[in-house]
Amino acid sequence: MSTNDTQSTETVDTDHAEPAYEAVLIFDGECPFCSAAATALRQLPEVGVIEWNNDAAQQLLAAQFDNPPFALILVDGRAGRLWIGPAAAGELCDRAGVPTLVQDIVADNFERVGNAVRGVAGAKREPADLDGTRSLHAAAAAEYQTLAANARRTHRTGGSH
Repeated sequence: MSTNDTQSTETVDTDHAEPAYEAVLIFDGECPFCSAAATALRQLPEVGVIEWNNDAAQQLLAAQFDNPPFALILVDGRAGRLWIGPAAAGELCDRAGVPTLVQDIVADNFERVGNAVRGVAGAKREPADLDGTRSLHAAAAAEYQTLAANARRTHRTGGSH
């Protein structure tokens, strides 16, 4: 049998592959405040970002909530948790190693700063009035792999710009 006659028996099991990111931040790509928060994740290569209106984000949110909330949401597939609004901002600060005092200031002022930025930017959409952490429902956890595969990095992996 020649090498051209052999077939590989190796297959890729995409259902059980490790997700591209430990956590994914779902954010409003049109909001300067949210975009700045997403960009600030450069030192967190394990966290990807995805815009709220992306199909993969909408599928996970629909699986988690009756009506997908318009909010800053951090989803951690390994921990099976998500953080919403000010809690998401605080968790991102914690993961980035920001001192607790600064984390508290960010979380406490999240809505006020967000409202001011939305007013200046002329945003038409109001964020959901949600805050805190939730366990990831089984249906939403099943969507995490797709969410992570569609997320993108915010950090540079080499070279200088």
